[in-house]
Order: sequence, then structure tokens, then C-alpha cells
Amino acid sequence: MKKYDEKNIFLKIIKNEIPCIKVYEDSSVLAIMDAFPTAPGHILVLPKDQSRNIIDINTEDLKKLMLAVQKIAQAQKIAFKADGIKIQHNCEEAGGQVIFHTHVHIIPFYKEENENLMAKTDAGQQAEILKKYLKN
Repeated sequence: MKKYDEKNIFLKIIKNEIPCIKVYEDSSVLAIMDAFPTAPGHILVLPKDQSRNIIDINTEDLKKLMLAVQKIAQAQKIAFKADGIKIQHNCEEAGGQVIFHTHVHIIPFYKEENENLMAKTDAGQQAEILKKYLKN
């Protein structure tokens, strides 16, 4: 297993060294709008503890990460009126991983006949809409 890179951009975001658009945060995870979204509403969920990917994350952190992913995906589907949600984790370079800090992508999808309402909003507006559905 390769060594964790403590200079990766996600750790800098978690440490508030680089700005981001936060969607959700608790003591274990941070969810942000993807800076390079593949679709409007694309969110990244990052564990705050250091791990490269799903292969080396500890079990407790993985549980907390996936519970947050589920919560955000449920809210995203309702808030963005999505027909479906893609949840994706790329693992290692050959698997498409570019930043080597564990993270999960949550991306809303729509049937061809349905309009993606988020396409008309920017990431900041998308985050504010979603936050309303994440309040307990």
C-alpha cells in the first residue's frame, strides 16, 4: 500500500486551508460541491480521518462515511427532484482515482424526458437548496 500524501487537496480542504462550498459537515465527514462536476448537483463526501481509499480506510470511518453518503443521497434525490443517484468511488490510479484521499461521489441523474432543474443554478445555490433537506 502506498503512503498517504498529507499534501493532497482534500486534506487541505478539510483543514480549511483551501475554500470549498460545504454542503454537510459533522465530526467525521465533510460533504462539498465538486469543483469539477460531471453533472449539476455533484457532491463529494470526504472522511476527515486520513485514508487513501476504501481499501485502507478503517471500518468505523467507512461506516460513518457510508451513513453520511446515504443521508446526503436521500436528501439530494428529494431536493434536486432527481430520477436516480449515482454513488461512485474510484480506487487507485487504475480504477480512476486522481486524489488519494478516500472520497465518494454522489451525482443526481435524470430520465431523458425530465429536466435537470439544477442545471440552471450554480454550485452555491445547489448547496443551499440541499442544506434545507439535510437539517434534522
